[in-house]
Amino acid sequence: MSSPVVHAFFMGRALASAIGEQVEQSMTEALSNLGRFDAEQRENLRQFTEEVMARVQQQESQVSQEMPVDGVVGVSTAAGSQDLQATIDNLRAEIAQVRATLQQYRASLN
Repeated sequence: MSSPVVHAFFMGRALASAIGEQVEQSMTEALSNLGRFDAEQRENLRQFTEEVMARVQQQESQVSQEMPVDGVVGVSTAAGSQDLQATIDNLRAEIAQVRATLQQYRASLN
């Protein structure tokens, strides 16, 4: 019963079975990797979203602590107040200098 036709039939059947098992294993592994990748990306997105929301809450709390009831941003320290006053003084001096230069320019045109 070992005719070449029967032998070829069983060889083809065994080959088809082995190929089917290999394809099944490959597909299972590929789908598993895809599922793992999807889960990792969802976790990364969730962590990123949580980090962004934490930053938003932190910045909102900082702004709400700096804002008094009337809605004007206040300065929380005396050093900040002095820095603000120095900045205002510097701006006033620059404005005065620009005005003087502008008056000189206008006088030179007349």
